[in-house]
Amino acid sequence: MTWLSPERLWLLLAVAALAAAYVIAQRRRSRYAVRFTNLKLLDRVAPKRPGWRRHVPAGLFLAMLGLLIVGFARPQAEVQVPRERATVLVAVDVSRSMLASDVAPDRLSAAKAAAVEFVGDLPEQFNVGLVGFAGSASVFVPPVTDRASVNAGIARLSEGAAGRAGTAIGDAIATSLDLLRGEDAPSARVVVLSDGANTSGQDPVEAARLATELGVPVDAISFGTAAGTIEGGQAVPVDGQTLQAVAEATGGNYFEAGSADELRAAYADIGSSVGYETEVQDVSARFIGVGLVLALIAALASMFWFARLP
Repeated sequence: MTWLSPERLWLLLAVAALAAAYVIAQRRRSRYAVRFTNLKLLDRVAPKRPGWRRHVPAGLFLAMLGLLIVGFARPQAEVQVPRERATVLVAVDVSRSMLASDVAPDRLSAAKAAAVEFVGDLPEQFNVGLVGFAGSASVFVPPVTDRASVNAGIARLSEGAAGRAGTAIGDAIATSLDLLRGEDAPSARVVVLSDGANTSGQDPVEAARLATELGVPVDAISFGTAAGTIEGGQAVPVDGQTLQAVAEATGGNYFEAGSADELRAAYADIGSSVGYETEVQDVSARFIGVGLVLALIAALASMFWFARLP
């Protein structure tokens, strides 16, 4: 938290002085009261009152002053605010290894279900596009706001639907960036999901360099486990090194998901960063508002317990 007028915080010393003066006054009052030996007179000078209750209004009043001073110093803080517009490209691996059943019912089916949830949670004004990739990359849905079209595209994702065998992560990123060139949205992001390393097509490092030049972060999700196998018993363990390198190079986030729940959590984290941006805003109203509430509580407590305002 920062302050536009930090010098005003010195006024808190006055609040501290008032608190100290209150404590001293209460102690003097107690010492003065015990000088009277006449009990009837003592009752008149220092009648019995609820011990802790009589200090509540004063404490709330001092807290109110402190909060108002903090608000007067014009504090600023980073605040997450919804983006008005953005374009998100979702690239999903549809290579043969995505048929591994280490994630029920299989990696690809779980990925499609999580993608539908991810797209549905994005603000409706966002453009969303879909790219499928195996040995090459194909555009399934260009960036649109129509979620039904995107969901229909996700449903069409199937093993081999994006061309020859292989895993072309670099092509998937490059194809997504090509779709973003004609977009005028102030913010864009590519989200890539795969279970393996790049085996064909463009070098992912070169694609990451291009994404960095365009200012487009690439979030990457490595999906699957080390125990994955496909029909025939062929082992297809997850390999996320390439994805991690791409995410780090472009300023994106990297996630490892070994289950459908972990995948949904990864998409949720990405959605929170895509859907919101951080702004520095004046938050003095927070402190002033709480201070006024404390003032009201102090007044009510004093009236209820002592039939007077503090």
